[in-house]
Amino acid sequence: MTQLMRRQALSLLLGTPVLLGTSLFGLGACGFQIRGAVNLPFKAIYISGPVSPGLRADLETAITTGSNAKIVNNARDADLILEIVSELNSRDILTYNATGQITAYRLTTRVNFRAFEPTGVEIVPEAEIYVTRDMDFTVSTVLSADFQQQQFLQLMRRDLALQMLRRVAASARMLQPPVAAPAVSSPAAPASPAAPVTPTKP
Repeated sequence: MTQLMRRQALSLLLGTPVLLGTSLFGLGACGFQIRGAVNLPFKAIYISGPVSPGLRADLETAITTGSNAKIVNNARDADLILEIVSELNSRDILTYNATGQITAYRLTTRVNFRAFEPTGVEIVPEAEIYVTRDMDFTVSTVLSADFQQQQFLQLMRRDLALQMLRRVAASARMLQPPVAAPAVSSPAAPASPAAPVTPTKP
């Protein structure tokens, strides 16, 4: 079987264009590989709130491999607390074909979160971020569509994890006091020449 034929067979199996599937798996293989990709001014981060196991795993991976911070299991050991307030995945119908069958869905992953220091200093007030992806669908490939949806959701969670860390990093930089410029002393004015002394008569 030629490479083109294998690609066509893969396309029929997944029910989606090969290019889309290739790009998805390529992104999935990349994961989080670059340490220091997010410049966090924090060294120990505690994740709290009703966070799903998938999002927690992606956040921990993003922090430990994409920054110089580490994950701690106790808020007392952290210098930043990342609280997940809510997390929601949804799937909405995007398009129908001429016979009324669904041909595409729109997937959305939405997270509300906040970040603060243990002292109570708020770094990021409660904020919402979300990611959407459009997914083709056919009735004849329901099983492969379910698999594809899970792949989409995994990539979307990874994207959200990085977005949250970037938001924290940007907010922390804005809260840092500006560095004062070193004072430059002005050059001393040259001394005026002394006035000649007139001798007094006896």
